[in-house]
Amino acid sequence: MSEDNSFSGRVKRYARVSGAVGGIAAKTVGGRMFGIKMDNAKQARDLQIALGGLKGPLMKVAQILSTIPDVLPEEYTGELIKLQTNAPPMGWAFVKRRMTSELGPGWMDRFENFEREACKAASLGQVHRATSLDGRDLACKIQYPDMSSAIEADLNQLKLIFSIYRRYDKSIDPSQIHLELAERLREELDYEREACNMALYRNMLKDEEFVHVPDTLPDISTKRLLSMTWLEGTSLLDSREADQEFRNRLALSMFRAWYVPFYKYGVIHGDPHLGNYSARPDGGVNLLDYGCIRVFPPSFVGAVIDLYRALRDGDEELAVQSYETWGFKGLSKEMIAILNQWAEFLYAPLLEDKVQSIQKTNNVQYGAGVAAKVHKDLKQTAGVQVPREFVLMDRAAIGLGSVFTHLSAEINWHRLFHELIEDFSVESVEKRQAIALKEAGLDRWIEV
Repeated sequence: MSEDNSFSGRVKRYARVSGAVGGIAAKTVGGRMFGIKMDNAKQARDLQIALGGLKGPLMKVAQILSTIPDVLPEEYTGELIKLQTNAPPMGWAFVKRRMTSELGPGWMDRFENFEREACKAASLGQVHRATSLDGRDLACKIQYPDMSSAIEADLNQLKLIFSIYRRYDKSIDPSQIHLELAERLREELDYEREACNMALYRNMLKDEEFVHVPDTLPDISTKRLLSMTWLEGTSLLDSREADQEFRNRLALSMFRAWYVPFYKYGVIHGDPHLGNYSARPDGGVNLLDYGCIRVFPPSFVGAVIDLYRALRDGDEELAVQSYETWGFKGLSKEMIAILNQWAEFLYAPLLEDKVQSIQKTNNVQYGAGVAAKVHKDLKQTAGVQVPREFVLMDRAAIGLGSVFTHLSAEINWHRLFHELIEDFSVESVEKRQAIALKEAGLDRWIEV
């Protein structure tokens, strides 16, 4: 069966996506128009079944929405979170076809053991446990069939969804968000690139005792099969009842895993959902998935630090310069004040030199009140186009904030941040980034 970006594949995909999402949308809009009370819990379950069955980028969009507060009712959020770790897997017949196409008819001889049942299923592929011939425990990620067609069909459907959204809400122009998601999702189809991303992270985090990155096995990996060493761990949320010291260690490990690469190399892991990391008994973390990695111009990193200084010093001119470096355009004083509301919320724990939780009220709906007020204020303006560079950076901040809130971590975030930026310069990041990308083999895709 051909798995290229075929016309027939797109047509089938459109039919499935339009039917699944369109039916739910019709119910929701109909309920609003005619004042009919909708069963949100039932709709949420329908949504999970529909999107989980798609196994494509719309499911990943659902995962993003489930981490952003106040976008969807709680019933929807609860169901969508399940998509992060409980997508329906494909059966053994598919696995045999995929493994044969990638490694040849004698593929089982390349492993000591290969489990028939998937241990994890996600949006673009599923994972099987295995044992290498030299006795190492492995995780083998297998890509679902016809995913190129799925990507393109779902992205076109997402564009339609965004255009409908714009008719009712002019506060945020999502066109750049679509461009960013499209580029990242297409990258995720290439497991050879993901293996290089993994090599990049092993290099960037080599001095971090409490952050662990799997090793890849290139001899049994391809563009649609990624074999890596298995890292044992548990869900971070299982540690919510652990003692304070352990929870703080987990939070510190997560902070370092995400922000050492960003402030030292200009690289962010853009997918901080529960299926992509696990906790170790010593309070360390395992990073498990590297499909959604964003490399920023070093000037963007500098602007993130400049905005911190602008908020700390009340320097409006520097704040404007930072937003413009990020890609915001034509900002009025009113718009700057609204953006500063969100920035002040995100930067608040960094501004005070004291041990504290990530936010004043330790509510797991991280930032819901602030997000709602920003959204309300934006509706009173001509709206704003969110730059594509901002999308995954904001998502990482919110996603990690939610984790820290769940853990009730109490840390001096100010000092952690200053340890990372004390020797920052755009030139040093530029140099480190170029060397790291080349050593990881990412210069095939990213100009250095």
